[in-house]
Amino acid sequence: MTQLTSQERVAQLHQQINQYNHEYYVLDQPTVPDVEYDRLMRELIELEQQHPALKTLDSPSQKVGGEALKAFTQVTHQLPMLSLDNVFSEDEWQAFIKRIQERLGSSKALAFCAEPKLDGLAVSLRYEHGVLVQAATRGDGSVGENITENIRTIKSIPLKLRDSQVPEVLEVRGEVFMPKASFETLNQQAKQKGDKPFANPRNAAAGSLRQLDSKITAKRNLAFYAYSVGFVGDLAGNQQDQWLANSHYQRLEQLKTLGLPMCPEVKLLADQNQCQRFYQDILNRRDDLSYEIDGTVLKVDDIAAQQQLGFVARAPRWAMAYKFPAQEELTVLEDVEFQVGRTGAITPVARLKPVFVGGVTVSNATLHNQDEIARLAIKIGDTVIIRRAGDVIPQVVSVVADRRPVSAQEVVFPTECPVCQSPVKKREDEAVVRCTGGLVCQAQRKEAIKHFASRKALDVDGLGDKLVEQLVDENMIGTPADLFKLTATELSTLERMGQKSADKLVNALVAAKQTTLAKFIYALGIREVGEATASNLAQHFLALDKIQAATIEQLQKVDDVGEVVAKNIVDFFNAQNNVEVVTDLLAQGIHWPEIEVKSADQQPLTDLTYVLTGTLSQLSRNDAKARLQALGAKVSGSVSAKTHYLVAGEKAGSKLAKAQDLGVAVLTEDDLIALLAEHE
Repeated sequence: MTQLTSQERVAQLHQQINQYNHEYYVLDQPTVPDVEYDRLMRELIELEQQHPALKTLDSPSQKVGGEALKAFTQVTHQLPMLSLDNVFSEDEWQAFIKRIQERLGSSKALAFCAEPKLDGLAVSLRYEHGVLVQAATRGDGSVGENITENIRTIKSIPLKLRDSQVPEVLEVRGEVFMPKASFETLNQQAKQKGDKPFANPRNAAAGSLRQLDSKITAKRNLAFYAYSVGFVGDLAGNQQDQWLANSHYQRLEQLKTLGLPMCPEVKLLADQNQCQRFYQDILNRRDDLSYEIDGTVLKVDDIAAQQQLGFVARAPRWAMAYKFPAQEELTVLEDVEFQVGRTGAITPVARLKPVFVGGVTVSNATLHNQDEIARLAIKIGDTVIIRRAGDVIPQVVSVVADRRPVSAQEVVFPTECPVCQSPVKKREDEAVVRCTGGLVCQAQRKEAIKHFASRKALDVDGLGDKLVEQLVDENMIGTPADLFKLTATELSTLERMGQKSADKLVNALVAAKQTTLAKFIYALGIREVGEATASNLAQHFLALDKIQAATIEQLQKVDDVGEVVAKNIVDFFNAQNNVEVVTDLLAQGIHWPEIEVKSADQQPLTDLTYVLTGTLSQLSRNDAKARLQALGAKVSGSVSAKTHYLVAGEKAGSKLAKAQDLGVAVLTEDDLIALLAEHE
């Protein structure tokens, strides 16, 4: 028998060990005992130690951990990692289905891809030429942390895909979690060492993934299940979605054939009526599963329908987390305090006798509003049932009436603001009581300025919440515009603020003056105007003065702006103090790039809807969108029967196919350039 060279034996061991990993973690059908697997792994490690040149990034030996990192670096996701919206009841689920059907314009049955909602951490795995090169946490959805070295230690994640016929770049999205058995073992070890145990498997998984020393992560026995794909394309950044199936479930099956593990409970449901049964079945078997879950995730299976439904600011419209009833506990309501928020909303907060529920110690819970206090008929001193709704926000569910003490006291809702003593007011169409003080109210002033300077608004680097509170308390600022009047000399007089820090903050404020119209609108803190709505307003009106002058009816023509939001916008710009602040901000030099807005007779594309798809080589997608809008066109993100033209760049995918099916006129990029040249 011919003796294998070291290189040949290493290659053979790679193949054998990867096959055994696939059988164990993906197929759940191991063909060799653990002792044989361990023997082969030891042999591979010894060979790599003898011949370091044979140690490669995709070697199975890399799962044991490498050198400790000094810090995690940041990774910008090529496609955002979105979170999910939640429902907690069948009525809410049916309302979700109704919204989908209305948006699709059809009441026909919808197939769903259904899976348990794992209680772990979302991560993105980037494979280039089939080899794992990068892994990142979700972070804020746009930017996460580079956890590549720690992800390499997870045995169920292949370092090299099983099929070489894959796109140059394939991003796999999934959940890293700690199985229940691993969690129990970890906490037993912690207790033996005198260390503090982890509260729940999710915290344990998060702590394990954020170890700077991957050798520690390797000992934690984490697991991974894939649940979707992210960017698919080439190294130049061009998407190649045609490689993927047109079914969400089939895409998971594709990933499974590549060696990526998929949760065995994932099911393809023929219609939405089966979703409730799936939810109940998983709920009934929750305690028997080997991992913690807090609900189910239900996704419209048809990819074309997903694209048509699109996204809201942070979540897809085509998927929903149907959460299980949260864990509950009994405790005592010791007091009720009233907090004033950025928009003046006065929120009653329950101060509770601390109780451990859902993996954390809870001492506060929201009581929402005056109506909720009346509904609960709650009194200070009552024994109450506490629930962590969605396992996140503590809520008071009900009062245990037969345990009410004689000394129980009524909860008295304030008739004036607890911060500034201004009168409070309740609008007929709202349950919320609000302080009428506006920026006169120190609480609203602080929250408004914090919001204005926050990362998603004007993003003033170095202006944290505590500094804002200090500036307001010292009467150095009263409105967001006052920020830009601060001098380094004034700032340097503050406690813990040296000259260098003061100079840095002033420079950051100068830099923040250059922004975008959408961010400026969002920064103003208009009630119920979030990032997505602010962006839609900017794209629709193109200029601040047009938004300020818009009527409720005109505002309702903007995507996702209903009557309530439109009224909030009108009310905001009708308030003289708000107008004065906006005017002052502009006077301080806040500005943004402006697009030339043509008069109505110079907008030949008015009432026409365009959709852009594929890669444009002669101008950016944003530039094309802005120039079409300047000519009066509406630019939509999805193709429908109301679409007039589809502009198809290189490698156009499903949108082009749908446009052709609907008979929508298709323009090339050259056609678009000619159109713009003709009318601009």
